[in-house]
Amino acid sequence: MRKISRRDFLKNLGLGTAGLTLVASPALASESHSKITGEKLPAKIRKVKETYTVCAFCGCGCGIILYTNNDNKIVFCEGDPDHPINEGSVCSKGNAIIDTYNTIEKKGNRVINKLRVTKPLYRAPGSTKWEEKSWEWALSEIAKRIKSTRDATFEEKDDKGVTVNRTTAIATFGSASLDNEENYLLHKMFRSWGLLNIEHHARL
Repeated sequence: MRKISRRDFLKNLGLGTAGLTLVASPALASESHSKITGEKLPAKIRKVKETYTVCAFCGCGCGIILYTNNDNKIVFCEGDPDHPINEGSVCSKGNAIIDTYNTIEKKGNRVINKLRVTKPLYRAPGSTKWEEKSWEWALSEIAKRIKSTRDATFEEKDDKGVTVNRTTAIATFGSASLDNEENYLLHKMFRSWGLLNIEHHARL
């Protein structure tokens, strides 16, 4: 192999880069044009706006692509193939984001889901209807029921005499909308009650 000087190496590198740029420019321009016009998209999503975002259902952070029509309504959703986490795949909950966002309406700077429950609802045993309750009543009722259930089912020792300090009559179901600090504090609280059945909805 012929020896090449540092000067010649840099000169050839510059010429090669310039040549590749000239060759790639028309292709890049064509690709950019197709993204704007949607020429390369499948027929069912050709005349829509493409938006890259992150799924909000759990803490995985999967990338998804939403397609909206002229009425700003989502008509199609798919996983982002360029995203490093899900690489184009999308679970059933992520795909259901279409129904979630299509029930949202904007009022000024606020985004409101028309299906969102904003007040505590209570259905008495044997009743067929829900009643609106205050937050004070709901929180007080929850605290009373947790204490009465824990007092009635708490085990200090198991059948072999081993200290366990637990109750299996109460379970928790966590939310991926909470951050690490909130989940840490909740977990410490649940463990202090003696709970064993601690679950998270993103795993189910």
